[in-house]
Amino acid sequence: MLGVLGFVGTLVLVTGLIHLYLWKRLVRDTTRPGRWRRAGGVTVLVLALLTPATLVGTQRGLYWLAWPGYLWLAVMFYLLVLLTVLEIPMLVARLALRRRRVRAAVPAVAPVEAGSGAVTTLGAGDADAAGSATPEPSLVDTDGTTSGGPSLGATDAGGTAVPPPAPAAPPAPDHDPGRRLLLARGAAIFAGLTATGVVGYGVRTALGPPQLDRVEIPLAKLPRSMDGLRIATVSDIHIGPLSGRAHTERIVSMINRLDADLVAVVGDLVDGTVGELGPAAAPLRDLRSRYGSFFVTGNHEYYSGVEEWVVELDRIGLRVLQNRREEILARGGALDLAGVNDPTGEGLGLGQGPDFDAALGGRDPNRPVVLLAHQPINVHEAARHGVDLQLSGHTHGGQIVPFNLLVRSQQPVVSGHATIDGTQLYVTNGAGFWGPPVRVGAPPQVTLVELRSTA
Repeated sequence: MLGVLGFVGTLVLVTGLIHLYLWKRLVRDTTRPGRWRRAGGVTVLVLALLTPATLVGTQRGLYWLAWPGYLWLAVMFYLLVLLTVLEIPMLVARLALRRRRVRAAVPAVAPVEAGSGAVTTLGAGDADAAGSATPEPSLVDTDGTTSGGPSLGATDAGGTAVPPPAPAAPPAPDHDPGRRLLLARGAAIFAGLTATGVVGYGVRTALGPPQLDRVEIPLAKLPRSMDGLRIATVSDIHIGPLSGRAHTERIVSMINRLDADLVAVVGDLVDGTVGELGPAAAPLRDLRSRYGSFFVTGNHEYYSGVEEWVVELDRIGLRVLQNRREEILARGGALDLAGVNDPTGEGLGLGQGPDFDAALGGRDPNRPVVLLAHQPINVHEAARHGVDLQLSGHTHGGQIVPFNLLVRSQQPVVSGHATIDGTQLYVTNGAGFWGPPVRVGAPPQVTLVELRSTA
């Protein structure tokens, strides 16, 4: 309970600070005090409350919050990124405007020739219609001071009049309200239009059909007779409040057209319980492959009632590899296909974390092994157990650029093929999305992995 309250409190604090910044840049800086500023403030407050309400409410079955809440979450993210990037040019522009105003405020002072006789100063409004003025005389005492009549200034030792100092220029204003307002509005309009456009493109990409990628991966231990064995790999389908049965059917149809030898579903299949999403997951029973369809748990299964889902998936024909392996006999050769639980199973105190010894211990080391593990970070432990190839998901390829930069700090690979500590790793983008129905720079993906023999 304390953990949930802590999460909610942190969420409210972070989103509150973000919306405070957005209010300053989009409302306070772009409007004058009055009705429009008050309306903008109320709007930002409502949106600030919508964000945590969506993240918490969708976990409680309030699915009607999903579309408005998650779309705003995506727009908010891009507004934050764009406005932050614009801070530097905005600062430069404000400094340039201030320097120009300071220069314009310095008064022009006419030079005075040294050694001239009497010096006459004219006050404003003293000139007559002809442009001349007759100053009143000033009496100069012998000690150099003046008396009687208006003062024309002091005199030096030789009796030469010294002009009075020029009046001080009024201080330049700290800001020009009109220009600052125009600058702020320009930045707000640019950020708003760009964020909306990027999110619109991302929605279209996320809700569109996954792209098919084909990758060939050589395995030194793979028998020549098994050369070309094909594994249809998909992850992060995320059946949930925004993607239902039609989403599952499209992915199943796409995989079946590949005529693969194996199907590997690498975690994060669902965002909800069997009671809520069982019918949406049912089309998975139609998956076709020569040697079977397999599944390993992702972190979201542990938020969705993992025990019930293991039973349900086994019932509809997916073999769940919970820290175990199966021997794949194909084309006169053999391959070990292993799977480990997601670390979340241990982190939540369920005692169901990954057990590499149970999945890989006691096997024939001369036989190639392909490991299904939801998170790429498991590759370090996989390498210590001599795994030839690990297939993973979890990252969504970053899902929303530049969020991929944060993912890269947590996982060794965000998307694609790499070799880590001698073990090959392939990370697929996933076929669905989590949270905002948006993908920018990381399209949904189904991958056909073709194993090549180097023997």
